[in-house]
Amino acid sequence: MPQSLQQICRATYVFEYMEISAGHLIWGICYVLVLLGLSAYGLQRYSILYLYLRHRKDRIEPARKFEKLPVITVQLPVYNEIHVAGRLLDAVAALDYPRHLLEVQVLDDSTDATTELLREKVLELQKTGLDVQFLHRQHREGFKAGALEYGLLQSRGEFLLILDADFVPSPDLLLSTVHHFTDENVGMIQTRWGHLNRDASLLTKVQSILLDGHLLLEQTARSRSGRFFNFNGTAGLWRKEAIRDAGGWEHDTLTEDLDLSYRAQLAGWRFVFLKEVVTPAELPAEMNAFKSQQHRWTKGSIQTCKKVLPRIWKAKLPWHIKLEATAHLTANFVYLLLGVLCLLLHPSVGSPMQGFVHSIVLALPIFGAATLSSLIFYTFTLRELYPATWIREMVILPALLAVGIGLSINNSRAVLEALANYKTAFNRTPKYGFIGKAAARRYCSTGSVFIAVELAFATLFSWFVLVAVMNAQWLSLPFLVLFLSGFLFVALSSLGILLPARQSMPKVEPEFITT
Repeated sequence: MPQSLQQICRATYVFEYMEISAGHLIWGICYVLVLLGLSAYGLQRYSILYLYLRHRKDRIEPARKFEKLPVITVQLPVYNEIHVAGRLLDAVAALDYPRHLLEVQVLDDSTDATTELLREKVLELQKTGLDVQFLHRQHREGFKAGALEYGLLQSRGEFLLILDADFVPSPDLLLSTVHHFTDENVGMIQTRWGHLNRDASLLTKVQSILLDGHLLLEQTARSRSGRFFNFNGTAGLWRKEAIRDAGGWEHDTLTEDLDLSYRAQLAGWRFVFLKEVVTPAELPAEMNAFKSQQHRWTKGSIQTCKKVLPRIWKAKLPWHIKLEATAHLTANFVYLLLGVLCLLLHPSVGSPMQGFVHSIVLALPIFGAATLSSLIFYTFTLRELYPATWIREMVILPALLAVGIGLSINNSRAVLEALANYKTAFNRTPKYGFIGKAAARRYCSTGSVFIAVELAFATLFSWFVLVAVMNAQWLSLPFLVLFLSGFLFVALSSLGILLPARQSMPKVEPEFITT
């Protein structure tokens, strides 16, 4: 071979080698940064668990009791909830509180037969002497926040109890909470959610554990350690003055509750979380309804983060409060990191990075900081709430991790929409009066084109699993199977293949009210 041709071949080989090496370097940097981000949020879970253990036995008692009970307004924001609206009003009518000190506002934005049902129910309860008002708006301006503000302007109570349509408060809810307002610095009291249909399906069991981890561990840890925490949108009481002092209900985010919570605490109001007081509610029974709820919560949290995080860092607050608030408000970026990780996993399967060194340097530390932290976090949640059966309940944890991964496409989209200021409506989560194993379904949640993306990721990870088996990469296999299972379960459940299909539900057309 002529010398000039040899030089050309050698130069081409070097160029290709440098190009491949540069590509691996860029991939490696991105891979490590994503894993470090996931690990940081995993370590934050450990800090929450530490704070919970440190403060879980703290006694949260009112300094004194009201000598004369105050007037309380119960606000019930409702939108097309025909299956649960009547149940809610019956439960509110049974509240153990002096009737002359209780005002009930039915804030109805419905466009179907729910409106007529509520009108009749309100008339029925008015005959019993209950001060209940039916406030129907012909529009949904501001969505839930707009309805609450509309009711606030007409309320006579000094304090307000807010209940979503699927909640069933216990009769002693008001008397077990209101006395905490004797401390004039307390602006909001949040109770812990219970679950009416926890054992209905694998999906509802997973949801219950996810919510319990947030409501039991996170809310308790933050509230009792003096950090900021949020009103959960329902099953809580507000001091009217605190709402007004914070600027009132605003509807420029999809999580008006989170937004108002941070504005009120920045204004100096103190919040109280009562983990011992439980207000049960219904969990979404369908995957598409669950995804819609998660999309709204995720997008709204990032919108709120963009809105209030700069104010938090400008405020004269201790560093530990600012850091925890930052972790709290940015927590849903985890889903975006998971989505990016899925795209980066391809080069690692069968690459030289795999093997003993990769496992020791990256896999084990990441497992300890990210995956293991979730397992410990939710294991402790189960142990706290179900001391007699928590070991048996742990079989759900792999499914919980898989569902969290499967939601990464849905929730990554929510994060990106919030970052891009893409506006969407407030889509309420349909409920069916689901108690036990039976439900009367009317409102059908529909899927989206992103189910195809979830199926594509499931197909991709099927290939990854096959390659890992062929290359004897056994340490990678459990993680790859977890990703495959998550995307497959979420996609097939969205199509109604694993969970009840939409086609099996009664087809009932909405009955629009023109009056």
